Amino acid sequence: MLDQIVMLILLVLLQAVLGFDNLLYISLESQRAPEADQSRVRKLGIGIAVGLRIVLLFVLINLVQILQQEWFTVDTHFMSGSFNFHSIVVLFGGAFILYTAVKEIIHMMSLEEEGQVKDRKQASAGKVIFWIVLMNLIFSFDSILSAMALASKGQHPDGTHAGYHMPVMILAILIGGVIMITLADKVTKFLQKNRMYEVLGLFVLFIVGIMLLTEGAHLAHLKFFGNAISPMTKTTFYFVITVLFLTDIVQGRYGKKIAAEKLRKARLDKHV
Repeated sequence: MLDQIVMLILLVLLQAVLGFDNLLYISLESQRAPEADQSRVRKLGIGIAVGLRIVLLFVLINLVQILQQEWFTVDTHFMSGSFNFHSIVVLFGGAFILYTAVKEIIHMMSLEEEGQVKDRKQASAGKVIFWIVLMNLIFSFDSILSAMALASKGQHPDGTHAGYHMPVMILAILIGGVIMITLADKVTKFLQKNRMYEVLGLFVLFIVGIMLLTEGAHLAHLKFFGNAISPMTKTTFYFVITVLFLTDIVQGRYGKKIAAEKLRKARLDKHV
């Protein structure tokens, strides 16, 4: 019993750590929905995604070997690789996240004549929920595969696999879903009140896209001109994120000092 409790705690922590980038995407994507529907969109999208994540868990357990089988290969003078379902899903997710981040960064840099940032192009609540659910499932692949490794019962004496602790994994997914629903509104409100952190969040999302692309390329054994692509490790990812946050904090404080110094000089010049 104690082992299962420890396993549940580890799985919930795993869901929380791997779900950070997912939560960031949900918070940014939900802002495309009509303002009155945004909170409902986040909660409904996460709720549906959690249910489908449990379905995905059963699918991966029963079909993991089939999904890892090679679908097709590419072998040209500049590129080679072998693609399966897993690698294609991760590559698609990385490309879409990268596209979303770049599109939003360009959007925030575009100014109207009044000097104000243009409003986001709104989408229907149903469309936003669709993308939240789809991207949640893409983000779920690695977390579920990692959870399966943690929740494995090992092997029988005859060498066959003993299965998985399914109730523990399902409970961990449900707890992770509740945490995401609880935090989604708070993260979105924080980003709306602190727009500069929204810029930081978009660059974090950009790095997430690169991480998924390198991981998908590694899964596909992709090579360009004979050079294999190495995946970005979680350690590297969190190191880059930490540097981004520290840079943003230092830049923010430095900017306030410059503004205060300019204000002080303006007051002195006024009195002179």
